[in-house]
Amino acid sequence: MPKIVRFNETGGPDVLKIEELPPAEPGEGEVRLKVEAIGLNRAEVMYRRGEYHATPQFPARLGFEGAGVVDAIGPGVSEIRIGDRVAIVPLGTTLGAYGLYGESALVPAYAAARYPDALSPVEGAALWMQYLTAYGALIEYGKIKDDDTILITAASSSVGLAAIQIAKAVGAIAIATTRGVDKKQILLDQGADHVVVTDEDELAESVMAITSGKGASLAFDPVAGLFLEKLAQAAAPHGVIYEYGALYPGPTVYSLMPMLAKSLTIRGFQIFDFVMHPDLLARGKEYVFEGIQSGALRPVIDSTFPLDAIADAHRHMESNRQVGKIVVTV
Repeated sequence: MPKIVRFNETGGPDVLKIEELPPAEPGEGEVRLKVEAIGLNRAEVMYRRGEYHATPQFPARLGFEGAGVVDAIGPGVSEIRIGDRVAIVPLGTTLGAYGLYGESALVPAYAAARYPDALSPVEGAALWMQYLTAYGALIEYGKIKDDDTILITAASSSVGLAAIQIAKAVGAIAIATTRGVDKKQILLDQGADHVVVTDEDELAESVMAITSGKGASLAFDPVAGLFLEKLAQAAAPHGVIYEYGALYPGPTVYSLMPMLAKSLTIRGFQIFDFVMHPDLLARGKEYVFEGIQSGALRPVIDSTFPLDAIADAHRHMESNRQVGKIVVTV
């Protein structure tokens, strides 16, 4: 029987338990995946802790994205065949209703997408969440141009690195932020034009110095909270701040006066809204395929863990030491 990761209470990494369960049969519109690799995401840590906007129903499964081979198909599925090599496009339903942590997983057929042959399953498991999130905010909605300056916070995350790659592919200036100096050279090596170490440097002053007083035309941020006011101070007039996460543990206060002074726009963004529109999703997937083929885009893998070490993989994510994607191999 396949090994499946579940948890029966919220808490630390040790609540994750590996169980052997009979393989599930796909229902209407579903396919079953022989999982080869699982990409970890910050939302899964929050879900495990009971801090996510969705409430776990026990016994609960986890997992937004992964890669594998289709080994069973449910009724009503015509676009996917047994033996297809697919990676899962993260959708809101996959965290609680499905879950990819394990050797076998059911997923909606519409979430199973073929991925470039040049990528390994580990890279396939690190593909869609990071690139579609960055693509949606920067390209589809932000429409960045080669004369734009993009401020990318928490830039050592997989989504942050994807945003750096996309900004550079357009020809824009990428300013990355990181809390500690230990990641500064790594981010420069990954393509950032400038890196602001926020534990040492004042963000707005640094960005204004880099841009000769103009500010950043677009900020791409998963932190929010008290950081929002600093982003507003670093923004250019009529700039846009995209908030795609909520890593700050406290409330986020809307910084009215800085927003009014610069006529700024703050926009909440999550991949789950974006990928539910077939036209937008198709454009995003085409953009990623072309970027992989041209070499402009390539997933950055921080580390891999075996399935039996899933708790250690979560501990590593909580340490914030990673640069790029943490992947669990199966």
